[in-house]
Amino acid sequence: MRDPAARGKDLTLVTTDLASTAAALVSRYAGRWSIEVAVFDGKQFVGAGQARNRTRAAVERTVPFAVICTSLIPLWYSQFGDRTADVADHRRAAPWYTTKKDPSFEDMLAALRRAVIAARFNPLRAEAPTAAEILQVQHAWASTAA
Repeated sequence: MRDPAARGKDLTLVTTDLASTAAALVSRYAGRWSIEVAVFDGKQFVGAGQARNRTRAAVERTVPFAVICTSLIPLWYSQFGDRTADVADHRRAAPWYTTKKDPSFEDMLAALRRAVIAARFNPLRAEAPTAAEILQVQHAWASTAA
């Protein structure tokens, strides 16, 4: 496929279904796109791609759990996330990125991590945080920025 305005990249689609029309091929490709993005997010950000399982039961649990987590994060974000603030933060951090209108999966995951960290370190607690707790918070914040 070639962009008639020559603005984008060319896209080559291959199929073994020789009876398929070009329109059907493009439709199947478009239908799979959201699935491929979800698989990428699960591997890249949730950790499904880093599992080092050796037993059958572990393999059968790890990937489905990662898929569930990948599904739950946008659901959590839809209820508790702040789309406007997160997009504004992203634009402040990357002012050249002016087209961003919606938070990415990675933005949603960072918001969830911040919420978990805030819940773990309650400011109403009487005692001061330990050095280990402070390092843990610093590490979590650094990983959300990466």
